[in-house]
Amino acid sequence: MSSPDNPGVTVRILREEDAEPLARAVSANRAFLQPWEPIRDESYFTTLGQSRLIDDALLLYAGGVLLPCVILVRGELVGRININNIVRGALQSGDVGYWVAESHGGRGVATAAVTGMLKIAFDSFNLHRIAASTMVSNVRSQRVLAKTGFERIGLAPDFLYINGAWSDSILFQKINPDYYG
Repeated sequence: MSSPDNPGVTVRILREEDAEPLARAVSANRAFLQPWEPIRDESYFTTLGQSRLIDDALLLYAGGVLLPCVILVRGELVGRININNIVRGALQSGDVGYWVAESHGGRGVATAAVTGMLKIAFDSFNLHRIAASTMVSNVRSQRVLAKTGFERIGLAPDFLYINGAWSDSILFQKINPDYYG
């Protein structure tokens, strides 16, 4: 799905053939992403490692608990965006997580991708609520969430184990205004 705000940005479901471009992207952005991610095994940065992650993600997608997507700018893979931990029943919720290559930062790509993913999550998956969290120091991601209508709802101490340490996270949510339960 292309973003109406940034027509060069597309969000689509992850595919097997994304393994090689993803391996290139995570390798090229290894240092840039390191402060915001868990410590990665060396295999993560290989085509085989990405292929295994894609296989796992597509199984979870088939099971309805993950919406795994890639972010493309004019056809070039520049990041990932997922709705993780999809829960149905009384909750009807999921958690958004994303990253964009350093070379495409500051151009509205993440904002367009989150906007597109919200449309998919709300319109196609009929989710009521999307949650997000950022490390306290990740001001850029907090701006993306604010621009896309997320509201800050709290602070979670020692929330995620990132880059070898427990980190505090700011919690956000966006409620689907058109939810039809």
